[in-house]
Amino acid sequence: MSKLEEIVDALENKISKVLHKQEVLKQTNAKLSQQLQEHQQKLFDQQEEIATWADKYETLKIANSMLGSDDNKRETKLKINALIRDIDHCIGQLSE
Repeated sequence: MSKLEEIVDALENKISKVLHKQEVLKQTNAKLSQQLQEHQQKLFDQQEEIATWADKYETLKIANSMLGSDDNKRETKLKINALIRDIDHCIGQLSE
């Protein structure tokens, strides 16, 4: 009978250890999930900031070329032509 009790005790200890390990892994998983979410949010914020800076850079390039900079004149002319085409298209739709 004592042999059976030893086996049951050993089995209880192993189950207890497995349950404890499972709980530790759940906590670790929750912590890692939280960190992942924080990093994803930070990445999203940084991507938005990059997009904002890219827009500002494009605006600055256009402003510089309008002020007489020769570097981006072609791009500015193309942009102005595209805007004129859009305006012409809108006028055409209004006159129909």
